[in-house]
Amino acid sequence: MRATFVLGRIAGIRVGVNWSVLFIFAIIAFGLAQGRLPQAHPGRGWPVYWAAGLCTAVIFFASLLAHELAHAVVARRNGVEVDDIVLWLLGGAARLKSEASSPGAELRIAGVGPLVSLLLGGLFALGDWLLDMASVSGVVVEMVAWLAGINVLLALFNALPAAPLDGGRLLRAFLWWRTGDRLRATAGATAAGRVLGWLLVVLGLIAFMRSGAFGGLWLALIGWFLITAATAEGRQAQLRGVLAGVPVREAMTPEPLTVPADTTVADFLTGASYRYRHSAFPVTEDGTPLGLVTLDSARRVPQAEAHAVPMRAVMVPLSQVTVVGPDSPLADLLPRMQPGAEHRVLVVADGRLVGIVSLSDVSRTVNWLMNTAPGRRAGL
Repeated sequence: MRATFVLGRIAGIRVGVNWSVLFIFAIIAFGLAQGRLPQAHPGRGWPVYWAAGLCTAVIFFASLLAHELAHAVVARRNGVEVDDIVLWLLGGAARLKSEASSPGAELRIAGVGPLVSLLLGGLFALGDWLLDMASVSGVVVEMVAWLAGINVLLALFNALPAAPLDGGRLLRAFLWWRTGDRLRATAGATAAGRVLGWLLVVLGLIAFMRSGAFGGLWLALIGWFLITAATAEGRQAQLRGVLAGVPVREAMTPEPLTVPADTTVADFLTGASYRYRHSAFPVTEDGTPLGLVTLDSARRVPQAEAHAVPMRAVMVPLSQVTVVGPDSPLADLLPRMQPGAEHRVLVVADGRLVGIVSLSDVSRTVNWLMNTAPGRRAGL
């Protein structure tokens, strides 16, 4: 899930929001402002209910962010780097650059999220009791009570032993510890995720057909998401198994054609060297990579300005490009790769560009490995 816009960084971790958050944000605010709050505490003006609903929705997403930040912080402490955190329609996701090195690390990284949500639920429940004792406005008490319940529910749901939920990670850690095989453990967790997903889809559709309640469709949507995510995770695990032990240098295009940073957009678009070859090119200065430029980004520059605009002005800066070493495990690169020319991976050694990797390069490598005799594959 990609971020539509970036909120900033917390503890050095980039935090983004997908546009789909607006949908669930609106549902929460509307449901509270037009449903639960006026029903529980009638007699207030609509601005009070809407202000409370919006405020509660904001705090809820802050709770989700705390849940994902906990995963990210513990992952870092266990030697796993974090790309970013994205909040979206069905919650949030901390995208890790690699997998945990042991079942114990997996257990710690996965388990901390539900624990944080459970802790927040307890704190909100305590706050609800204290505010009620202090005779604070009933609307405020109801807001805090809802936050307590939703955080406990979030913790319990995420603890279900099915991928891609946190409970699925916990199940994988257990199976990994028992079998010693991470790939088999992932297969077991993803199978559990698909079973749970189909169960939720069936229950949701039955509930909708019997009562016509929107909640049934929402449950089915969550189930479908679990099926899709678990299936994708299973396929990625299979790819990681195929690519186990394969370094990035085996998939990269070595010594790619580069563009000097001071080359103008006009010279780049008309230069014979850059025609009919690729859709993205590394931008360099004295051999040092500075970023990545795509043909699409260059073509967006107005023709009248193209002779004055240099590549460094239209490139994706190196800080926003995935950079790896030639000996890095190709399997660890998979979760970080995305489709699109702007998501090419630059391979750098000792500060010098030595290659570039695209998803098609990885796909070609996987196909070669899967169609090669085991003996030949071992000598790769």
